[in-house]
Amino acid sequence: MSRIAKNPLPLPKGLEFSQQGEIVTIKGSKGSMQLNLPEGISVDNQDGVLQVQATDAKNHALQGTIRALLGNMVTGVTDGFERKLELRGVGYRAQMQGQTLNLSLGLSHPVEYAAPQGISIETPSQTEVVVRGVDKQQVGQVAANIRAYRPPEPYKGKGVRYAGERVVMKEAKKA
Repeated sequence: MSRIAKNPLPLPKGLEFSQQGEIVTIKGSKGSMQLNLPEGISVDNQDGVLQVQATDAKNHALQGTIRALLGNMVTGVTDGFERKLELRGVGYRAQMQGQTLNLSLGLSHPVEYAAPQGISIETPSQTEVVVRGVDKQQVGQVAANIRAYRPPEPYKGKGVRYAGERVVMKEAKKA
């Protein structure tokens, strides 16, 4: 059984922590994030160390979740999160134009994906896409949305895949 909720969360130097009622705000060099605390969960800040506590037994299950979310917020505003995607296939290309990602994925039309606010998308090469942001959930969702345009297929391996993703290849039909 995990004991994540009992672990204290140290705040690195340069972070600002503030709490007004049920809203917790953490500000850092990369940006700021907010979290609405559910009823029955409290966060104590003692000398730059956060401790999450449940006020009653029925909210004990949320204690570890809130601790993990606060940990992700601290990591996001200090270092940020990134997700890398690879394009595999003949003629598969990606390029940024302003805040729009243009993808050529072997479809009859080019695919355009507008980057949401708080997310930066870069294309270091024509077959690589890097999604960066402060919010771990939002970075993962944007990467999943881009991958969903053409997920890797199991016969030739063409498509958009996460960097390092292993696609199990199938054997073609035999006559």
